[in-house]
Amino acid sequence: MSNWHLVCETSEIDFEDLKRFDYEDKTYCIYHIKDGFFATDGMCTHEDVHLEDGLVIDSEIECPMHQGIFDIKTGKVIQDPPCDDLKTYNIKVENNKIYIQID
Repeated sequence: MSNWHLVCETSEIDFEDLKRFDYEDKTYCIYHIKDGFFATDGMCTHEDVHLEDGLVIDSEIECPMHQGIFDIKTGKVIQDPPCDDLKTYNIKVENNKIYIQID
């Protein structure tokens, strides 16, 4: 079963930036990069810090606390200290609106 949730308009996320999205008891990050829009868990897997204030460069997100880096498209750790990857989520864009799939 797929559950799509409206996040925002595409114009609300600048290029090479992200938007925080909270749903129920979980938080997510929606990114706008060269290859489109992507979504991951919103909390760094290292110290449980929100990635909302992190730096987006190309297809990477850098955690604002200890500068751990993740690949936005795959969630994979690129630079420690994080050891665990971020979970990624499907995104779709319809009529300039961004939706995230949360099961």
